Order: sequence, then structure tokens, then C-alpha cells
Amino acid sequence: MLPTMSAEPLLKVQDLCVTFRTGDRATVAAQGVSYELAAGEVLAVVGESGSGKSVSALALTRLLPPEPSCTLSGSVKLAGVELLGLPEEKLAKVRGGSIAYIFQEPGTSLNPVYTIGFQIGEAVSLHRPEVKDIKAEVIRSLAEVRINDPERVANQYPHELSGGMQQRAMIAMALACDPKILVAD
Repeated sequence: MLPTMSAEPLLKVQDLCVTFRTGDRATVAAQGVSYELAAGEVLAVVGESGSGKSVSALALTRLLPPEPSCTLSGSVKLAGVELLGLPEEKLAKVRGGSIAYIFQEPGTSLNPVYTIGFQIGEAVSLHRPEVKDIKAEVIRSLAEVRINDPERVANQYPHELSGGMQQRAMIAMALACDPKILVAD
């Protein structure tokens, strides 16, 4: 039997701990979170309400309040690169680009003053500079999530869409950036 080469995981989380601080009080929201995720693999994190699932997901790219309000410890590595100590400007490229999120509340995740198409287009231009026809990519992304009349929806504002359509728009935005990891909260 030939020895198998163990490929480095795409995402490796080791002993992640998230602590929120208010005055002199510290509350541990997640502790001892460890897992590995290979490319193409699906991972489900399950637990009771308030068990730290969402906080752990947000901690991957430090989408939490800054220190001292929130402290993170442990390790989060994306393709071998430690994310917890990464400078903010480099981490901004990871958010949405390498790791994209579909949040629980699309109505609060979409900016009410910009059209759906503008928001998806902005994400594409930030994370996929090689795309030349942003408008076509926006329409393609909306069509990919089965939105009828994607041209019309691209010109609408979030409040003009139902909650389900807002969720589809969020999914389209996440997928349009061609992330390595998609976190659905």
C-alpha cells in the first residue's frame, strides 16, 4: 500500500475562544472550537441557540467588535495563513473574497440606500478585479440563484424585495465573489 499524502486543510481552526468584555465582566461566547475543512467539503456546526455558532463563524475573519470589547485566542488558518493576527487591510481581502458569508438577516445585511446590483457589483469589483463586465456578472449571479428578471431586481433597493428575495440576493453576492469558503449562518 502506498503512503497517502495528507494535503493541508483549506481552513484549520484550533482552540478558538471568543470572549466579550463589558466593564470588569468577561463572558466566554465560544471556547475550544476546533475543526478542519478541506476544499469542497461541507461542514455543519450545530448547537443550541446561544451556543456560539454565529460568533465562531464571525471570528474567522474578525467580524466582531475590536479589543478590548472582544478578544480572540487560538488559531484560524486559511491555506496555512494565520488570520487572527493578519493586518486589517489584508483581512479585508479575505472577507468576501476567500471567505464569504450569508447572514441570518438579509434585511439588515444589505445597505438600504444602494440598489441590489450596486452592492453585488461593488463586491465583485473588490474581490474579482479581473471581471471586466461587472453589470453582466451581477445579472449572471442573480440569475444563478433563480431570481426571475434579474435586470429588474438589480435595479431595486432591498426594501422593495421580500425577505426570501433579499436572502437570494445575499447568496448571489456571496457566490459572485467566487469564495473558497461560504459560511451560511
